[in-house]
Amino acid sequence: MRGWRLDRLGGAFALQEIDQPEPGPGALRIRVMAAALNFADLLMRDGKYQEKPPLPYTPGMEVAGVVEALGPDVSGPPIGTRVLAFVDHGALAEQAIAPVTRVVAIPDAMSFTDAAAFPVAYGTSHLALDHKARLQPGETLLVLGASGGVGLTAVEIGKRMGAHVIACARGAEKLAIAKAAGADVVIDSDTPDLKAAFKALGGVNVVYDAVGGPAFDAALSACRPEGRLLAIGFASGQVPQVAANLLLVKNLSVMGLYWSGYLKFAPHLLTGSLATLLGWYAAGGLRPHISHILPFEALPEALDLLRERKSTGKIVIKVQG
Repeated sequence: MRGWRLDRLGGAFALQEIDQPEPGPGALRIRVMAAALNFADLLMRDGKYQEKPPLPYTPGMEVAGVVEALGPDVSGPPIGTRVLAFVDHGALAEQAIAPVTRVVAIPDAMSFTDAAAFPVAYGTSHLALDHKARLQPGETLLVLGASGGVGLTAVEIGKRMGAHVIACARGAEKLAIAKAAGADVVIDSDTPDLKAAFKALGGVNVVYDAVGGPAFDAALSACRPEGRLLAIGFASGQVPQVAANLLLVKNLSVMGLYWSGYLKFAPHLLTGSLATLLGWYAAGGLRPHISHILPFEALPEALDLLRERKSTGKIVIKVQG
């Protein structure tokens, strides 16, 4: 089969002929129809991600396709079932192996491109806002990086949960996309005094930050008493440093959310969250924003779009079909 491979950290992915994988105990093989990209794919390539797969490896964490073979002790889902799955790596190949506990059947009306774009972005935002921050109807939610893969889903889910949503992104085009996803107010991240802009809106209860950098500091200052700040990622390359005295004075909470980390100690939370999200999708309540659908051979161009912040929402690679 064909698959993308990385032979050295910081190098370039190469499309190669590789052996078809066989599923072991507790796993199954998926004929990959589509795979989605995440900023983590860039970090993993450079050895800067929490997970560091042994070299050489095949990239890609989100996969959608059809069950093709079952491991020796696996009874289902049956061969031929349309599924999505989250894997540590390996999605960007014509076949992929996934633990059966990370595989979910998708609704008949769900396209493979939507399915590939679904688990990480929606799963991260729902677990962060519902389980961690306990976002309540009527509260004000500020989303930093609101046009990105996870940020846009935070806008969508926050609005569905009854929050007043402020979306912060760079440029009129990205702000319009956040507005279309449900944001009540949009603010350009290039605004000279973000702290003043946030405070002028009355302050915020929950901050969802996938960016880091100076915007986090501005949001921290704009939090209302008992505000909750969610550290989701650091796409800016700058990890914020929090002065504990600020947390004390306003009774603030800063919480980290590493979605796939729950697979190791509370996988049931991810399963329940994903079931809720797929129910919302089936009812027409969620629609992934995919700015680019590219052919299998175009992975290098797709990664450039991600690295240069030229995409919004998700980038999906169409592998087969």
